[in-house]
Amino acid sequence: MSKTSFNLLRVGMAITFLWIGIMILKSPESWGGYLQPWAAGLLPVPLKEAMIGTAILDIAIGILFLVDFMIWPAALISSIHLIVILTVSGITDITVRDIGLLTATLALMIETLPPSFVQIFKKTKPETL
Repeated sequence: MSKTSFNLLRVGMAITFLWIGIMILKSPESWGGYLQPWAAGLLPVPLKEAMIGTAILDIAIGILFLVDFMIWPAALISSIHLIVILTVSGITDITVRDIGLLTATLALMIETLPPSFVQIFKKTKPETL
């Protein structure tokens, strides 16, 4: 991925996570409506507090992406976060958006893999003839 493409993707994801975090903070109860009833029943805290925590996580991820700091951990956490969202929200009209966001965070994660991980993968690569 070129530096320009990487920066466009990183800043675009930063804006997305910051924006969604702010929107959730403004109305946490309505955003909680996206959870499937079975998932809401599993929460260890009230729904409003869970959504505020989600908003804070989204804002933190957005800030890390925006300032170009700790991109790999932010992309890893955001990918896991989006997998959870896809799991607990079910198939809706916005599922396709979440799949696109997940793909973007996975691209950022792969692009910023720590060198030690890359070495591990190179060592386990099967020999070619």
